[in-house]
Amino acid sequence: MQGLIPLQAGDATGFVESFLDQLLGGTALAGLAEPLAKAVVFIVVFVLVYLVGRAILRPLTDRALDKRGLDAHAKRPLKRLVSIVVVFVAIAIAFGLAGFGNFLQSLATVAAAATLAIGFAMQDVIKNFVAGVFIYTDKPFRIGDWIEWDGNAGIVEDISLRVSRVRTFDNELLTVPNATLTDDVIKNPVAKDKLRLKFVFGIGYDDDIEQATDIIIEEANAHDDILADPEPSVRLTELADSYVGLQSRIWIANPSRADFVRTRAEYVTNVKQRFDEEGIDIPYPQRELGGNIELAGPMAKSEALGDD
Repeated sequence: MQGLIPLQAGDATGFVESFLDQLLGGTALAGLAEPLAKAVVFIVVFVLVYLVGRAILRPLTDRALDKRGLDAHAKRPLKRLVSIVVVFVAIAIAFGLAGFGNFLQSLATVAAAATLAIGFAMQDVIKNFVAGVFIYTDKPFRIGDWIEWDGNAGIVEDISLRVSRVRTFDNELLTVPNATLTDDVIKNPVAKDKLRLKFVFGIGYDDDIEQATDIIIEEANAHDDILADPEPSVRLTELADSYVGLQSRIWIANPSRADFVRTRAEYVTNVKQRFDEEGIDIPYPQRELGGNIELAGPMAKSEALGDD
């Protein structure tokens, strides 16, 4: 029994070419046997390599990603990247077996062509792609997080390798290039388990600072969603033209945008009601206008005539 002979590029193409010569012999298409043979070999090899590679690599990729404990949104683009790699390898192998050169030459040719095209036509795409990779590895935010950047704010709805989609609090959907989110400062108020809220209450200069401070602390302790540890605190932070500023610092657990807005609104409302009950004013700026007004023109003349 003869040993098996590895399939060479010339064997595959030559076999198909001879078959096509017999099939197309004597016709106007006889001269196309060689290019058609290379095209057939290329397509068949590409399909086979792609299917085999996908069948093998997808389960391996799923197991590897599961071991790293990645979120579902992080797995999708990485799986997509693996599929792109499989396509790239399938093209390179098919390119070589079709008789266009050996595998390494094919790989280098395809890689060089892809690099040149990407370098000139997809600079921004590559920049956002790299930024997306950093978002997945550094994890500055996740889907569902409330983030703020460059005067914008919203809830992250989706993260891909090129863009992230953020739903604003006005229900507008922002599609943000990932490079924008990695080149600038991103605030993620819900990244930790606790969030500190600050609010300045203004009282009059004649009001009792200690009494106002006690009210602010009591209302913080009475609110169910405000933590006792770290305990609430009040600091005198401002002596303005018309008021004394007392800054309240409180903490909430498992923060979200809704918790932040609701808790602060309820807390400030309760303090305001207590201030009203205790006779503590929350002053507002007042301006006094003074000086002489000089009249000119027809009105001044009519008044002058009236005086006579």
